[in-house]
Amino acid sequence: MGLFGKSKNSGTSVKAHRENLKKNLEHRLTVARSNGDEKLVRQLEQEAADLNLS
Repeated sequence: MGLFGKSKNSGTSVKAHRENLKKNLEHRLTVARSNGDEKLVRQLEQEAADLNLS
């Protein structure tokens, strides 16, 4: 398969990637909230909305 070719595992790879993005973003939000960084919290919430992860 080429770099952009479809494989039977491409769907699960995409799902795993999105789950990892969500976990990472949730962690970053937790840290930002615990540090009282409201600007960063708003940015991360917007990022989650943009990625349809929220």
